[in-house]
Amino acid sequence: MFTHEPAPGYSRGFTLIEVMVVIVILGVLAALIVPKVMGRPDEARVVAARQDIASITQALKLYKLDNLRYPTTEQGLQALVKKPSIPPEAPNWKGNGYLEKLPNDPWGHAYQYLQPGLHGDIDVMSLGADGAPGGEGNDADIGSWEL
Repeated sequence: MFTHEPAPGYSRGFTLIEVMVVIVILGVLAALIVPKVMGRPDEARVVAARQDIASITQALKLYKLDNLRYPTTEQGLQALVKKPSIPPEAPNWKGNGYLEKLPNDPWGHAYQYLQPGLHGDIDVMSLGADGAPGGEGNDADIGSWEL
């Protein structure tokens, strides 16, 4: 039997970046495979939106870890891609940002962001197929509070 112990100062496990990469890959696979398997493109769009919202929420948590606060509503999700130019400062903002680019929801609309949120510290949401707040069925909002 072989046992391999990590060197002192190192621990076993996955880094947050590795976990996020796996989540993004699973999201892409879900967005590509679910419509073909299910034959229900509307449901597949909802799944894709939830995956995007989960990824954006993880990036917001990393931002908070580095800067001790979430971006304000005014700074918006753009603060994950480009260092905010309006106060409050983000003194430990990472040079490469937290997302490569901001995705649009599966219906082509921008994701919405509120800080503080109505359902917690932050809310990230898609307004659904109709692009308007509220709605039911395929037009219902999809938000981080549902994850």
